[in-house]
Amino acid sequence: MRFAENLENVCIDTVEAGDMTRDLAILIRADHPWLTTNQFLDKLDTNLQKGDGSSNSAAIGETAMRLSILDDFQGVALQMADWSPVRNRGVEIAVERHAFVDEDAAVRALADSEFVAAMRERTPFPKTLVDRLPKMKLLITTGMRNASFDMAALKDRGVTVCGTGGPGGGNEDTAELAWGLILGATRRIAEDHQFMRQGGWQTRVGHRVAGKTLGLLGLGRLGSAVARVGLAFGMKAIAWSQNLTAEKAAAQGVERVEKDELFRRSDILSVHLVLSPRSRGIAGAREIGLMKPSAILVNTSRGPICDTEAIIAALKEGRLAYAGFDVYDKEPLPIDHPLRTAPNVILTPHIGYVTEENYRSSYPQIVENVVAFLDGKPVRVI
Repeated sequence: MRFAENLENVCIDTVEAGDMTRDLAILIRADHPWLTTNQFLDKLDTNLQKGDGSSNSAAIGETAMRLSILDDFQGVALQMADWSPVRNRGVEIAVERHAFVDEDAAVRALADSEFVAAMRERTPFPKTLVDRLPKMKLLITTGMRNASFDMAALKDRGVTVCGTGGPGGGNEDTAELAWGLILGATRRIAEDHQFMRQGGWQTRVGHRVAGKTLGLLGLGRLGSAVARVGLAFGMKAIAWSQNLTAEKAAAQGVERVEKDELFRRSDILSVHLVLSPRSRGIAGAREIGLMKPSAILVNTSRGPICDTEAIIAALKEGRLAYAGFDVYDKEPLPIDHPLRTAPNVILTPHIGYVTEENYRSSYPQIVENVVAFLDGKPVRVI
């Protein structure tokens, strides 16, 4: 506690006229979330008001536009693009390294931002938040859809929404991670890695995927990419979604089956549906109950598509052999979430699209989106 207090005082005392603006000082706190927000800002405002008042207030009173880059968990956003075209237009850049603890925290951070760049659905923008950000003019998402944005509320407020795209759009990355989780589950790679770290050697028997049935809940670009790898491994691929036809499935070398049959027959079931009202909870307790006790379920799509509680119960009761998750109902996953201690799971922190290649495609497009909006010619409008 004393360390945090000392750090807080150091951060505040370094903020003087001409040295650091209030906005930049707030970013210091973003890297040290244990500092008490209200006390920090109160002390900071007091410190900024010291001195002759004239030059200080002029610097603080400047009304430069601001771009807030959200959820840069790895701290790499500013390295992944040339941001000078944005800065040269008089736009300050604020980087938020951590998830907001609640909507009030989001409002405090974004209240003075005309432009906001979100990373997928890491920070949702429901109507309640949109209505509290009157200065926001442009909201950008990576990808060309974002189920966590209230598009009607944004339209009503006149906020332009743009996305990023391009070859793959991160689909290759997520398909690769899906196979990482599948192979990690079939060969228990995480467990054997940890056991080797502890000085152990062989203790378990894995399973091959060749000759097994790969089930695909969704056969769009991602599901098709995962299917191609399964076929290359010598697997039988089956799939179902509401709109999937037998002809479309056959074109991918996949058999189209009904939903219940998909759950019954799959040795490995990989989820690739887009989250929507009709897909939410589609892999529920009843569907999980249809699966083989030896089956593996992997979800790299969106957490709410699957009933997590039903999956945990099936794992604990031996009705499901293993599960792999990259996505969750609540993100970041709470420290005390039962998945963290559930048996026979392999977990990754929603990193399906988190690759340098994808970031080096997405962040430059965010730069382009901001500049195009400033020019009055927005691009990639959703």
